Amino acid sequence: MNIILLGPPGAGKGTQAGFLVAERDMVQLSTGDMLRAAKTSGTEMGKKVAAVMDRGELVTDEIVIGLIEEQLTTADAAGGFIFDGFPRTLAQADALGALLEKVGKKLDTVIEMRVDDSALVKRITGRFTCGNCGAGYHEEFKKPAKDGVCDECGSTEFKKRADDNEESLKTRLMAYYKETSPLIGYYYAKGKLQSVDGLGAMDAVASDITKALDKVS
Repeated sequence: MNIILLGPPGAGKGTQAGFLVAERDMVQLSTGDMLRAAKTSGTEMGKKVAAVMDRGELVTDEIVIGLIEEQLTTADAAGGFIFDGFPRTLAQADALGALLEKVGKKLDTVIEMRVDDSALVKRITGRFTCGNCGAGYHEEFKKPAKDGVCDECGSTEFKKRADDNEESLKTRLMAYYKETSPLIGYYYAKGKLQSVDGLGAMDAVASDITKALDKVS
């Protein structure tokens, strides 16, 4: 099964993709992860990515599609692929559709993780991670059992992403609504769209996504 997880920054797409990877043996194709891996891979595509990123330029759709094609044709994905962070635009959606057809695969469904903006801002600005092991926490929803001490490794070093502040998040949300939200109508028109409440508890969201996938499996 090949799916797209669609939703604004902070909706929890990465978390839910992680559950699907563990439970369904799917492969998560995260644009950011692929670009970072390609940059250090030493392949021809990797060298192209590194050159663009080193110049501080945006990686073209053509390069991203090339990286995705590499994964679709070489990765062992018994459970299928999860597209996380791609497509972001209508042009990318068209390109992905053409690529899937080219390699003999199809898109089974698109899961839209709906969120309320004000609740999303609260969720994002409160999150932080362990500086040692990367375990995730939240100032309101998921505090360490012992204040100031990581539950996983015992470290007392914590950090927040530089862009996890209200101003940065609103800028990212504006970009999402301008460029990516048209994909909701695009995939609805194709009969591929299903929506879940992205602001529920993680387990509840995972359960809703499982039900959505079971409808098309």
